[in-house]
Amino acid sequence: MSALEELERYAVKHASEAVRMDSQGARGMAASEYQHAVEILLKLCSLYPNVPQNRIYMSRIEAYRKRIKELQKEGGQEEKAAEATAATGRVDCKLKEKPRVKWEDIANLENAKRAILEAVVYPVKRPDLFPLGWPKGILLFGPPGCGKTLIAAATANEIDANFYCVDAAAIMSKWLGESERNVAKIFEEARSSSAKGKPSIIFVDEIDSLMAYRSEEVGGEARARNQFLKEMDGILDKNRNLYVYVFGATNKPWALDEPFVRRFQKRIFVPLPDHHARLEMIKIYARELNLAPEVDVEDLAKRMDGFSGSDIRDLLQSAQIKVVREFFENNGSASNPQAKPRAITWHDLQEVLSERKTSVSQNLLKAYREWDSAFKAL
Repeated sequence: MSALEELERYAVKHASEAVRMDSQGARGMAASEYQHAVEILLKLCSLYPNVPQNRIYMSRIEAYRKRIKELQKEGGQEEKAAEATAATGRVDCKLKEKPRVKWEDIANLENAKRAILEAVVYPVKRPDLFPLGWPKGILLFGPPGCGKTLIAAATANEIDANFYCVDAAAIMSKWLGESERNVAKIFEEARSSSAKGKPSIIFVDEIDSLMAYRSEEVGGEARARNQFLKEMDGILDKNRNLYVYVFGATNKPWALDEPFVRRFQKRIFVPLPDHHARLEMIKIYARELNLAPEVDVEDLAKRMDGFSGSDIRDLLQSAQIKVVREFFENNGSASNPQAKPRAITWHDLQEVLSERKTSVSQNLLKAYREWDSAFKAL
């Protein structure tokens, strides 16, 4: 694959993700993805000024920039808060928007869904049935691109919870005592919301970056970790029926410090999709594509054994890029907005499949299975 094709693929990937987040109401995430797409398209125009696609690139850049401005205007207050955070180095614990994801939008993962229903959804609906309390620390671990973030967002929607998306980098501060105050502030706001009858989910993506033990860590990192332990102990107290949950997602569960592992009462392995899940994902993504009738999605799902959800999406994006590239290079009517590329054929998919491999190695899968065997808690 040429450098131009690779950059095109990345631009399409970010643009598609932006559209998905935009449709789900996640303004901040959508704007970020649109901006990534703009930067890649600008680089394409700079590196390849004479390619015929440049007019399309510039048109897309203009459209994405317009949408970014609209999103920033819609979320003006959040933007001001973010600027204040950047200026002061302090985390502003505002409620974060959550994508409008539902259980049915997540293919398969029945074990994970059932464990979360038992730990989160049922206690919210009938707390009187849980005299010993209920799990409030949920660790989701597994290969990247398999739906850990979607599960957390779907849970928040299921119980109509406030959703706090914690960025470990934003929590840490160079100022003495600031990092632990940032952690305390997040939990304080979540508890306050819960006391008013609104459940709260604190979601920490890549939680290993905050809670992994490092021999060379500085004092601020250790204090932030200890504060997080203290705050989690507070919400895990069975005598306090708080509807505050901590969801942690990690691709490296073995990096977590053991005291944190113990506080996550539910430790759920989110594996690579099986055949049924891959088939469902292909059908979902194919709704936006023009697949030729000859395409055998069952066979395609079989051939993608070992692929993550993001791998599947990337493969279909590559097939779409292939037919679009051919459309621009061989069709004189490409500038006509009514003209469309040909359908994606089975041959296109086979060709792309031969050039793409899974992003998750067998050694990594073995490590996940071993950690799951040692620490599983469904």
